[in-house]
Amino acid sequence: MYAHIRGTVCSIMPDRVVIEAAGVGYELFCSSLTINRLREGDTAKLLTHFHLSQDAVALYGFNTESEREMFRKLIGITRIGPKVALNVLSVLTPEDVALAVVTENAAAFSRVQGLGKKTAARLILELKEKVDAADGIPSVSVSEASAPIRSEAIAALVSLGYDGALAGRVVSELPECDTVEEMIKQALRELSRK
Repeated sequence: MYAHIRGTVCSIMPDRVVIEAAGVGYELFCSSLTINRLREGDTAKLLTHFHLSQDAVALYGFNTESEREMFRKLIGITRIGPKVALNVLSVLTPEDVALAVVTENAAAFSRVQGLGKKTAARLILELKEKVDAADGIPSVSVSEASAPIRSEAIAALVSLGYDGALAGRVVSELPECDTVEEMIKQALRELSRK
């Protein structure tokens, strides 16, 4: 219905913004990543998603096309609504979500409010078919054989106290390894440099 809205940012709230365009104030619910890029009084263009449900009619705003597309993929998952999808995109970039899905890194979603372990596992399972290299995953080929090794390495790093999303990014950038231990050692070296 609406592709985008361009106008003056009138007000910014924790979970939404009001953009005035042609004398009309549009309230758009946004992720914190999008909200942090906006300033009151500035002209902004937000890509939109019009959502109609039994309970509400709402507009959602996004800074990038990849964020809007990932939002649409997320709300297509069983029992994931727009609010949880925005919570995911407030913590993780679309690229981080895609990477977590490819590497089966449920720990990356641990900081997402309203998303438990079981829902995160279901999200990964249902998104596997929808996420591909077009979603901005770093150009690292994750072979079928190395996926379990990478997944175990990420889980080990998370148990050591590292953030799931950061652990996933670092492990995905590593070359193929024969053992989990070898991958963990390389990941720890990379994490010590950051």
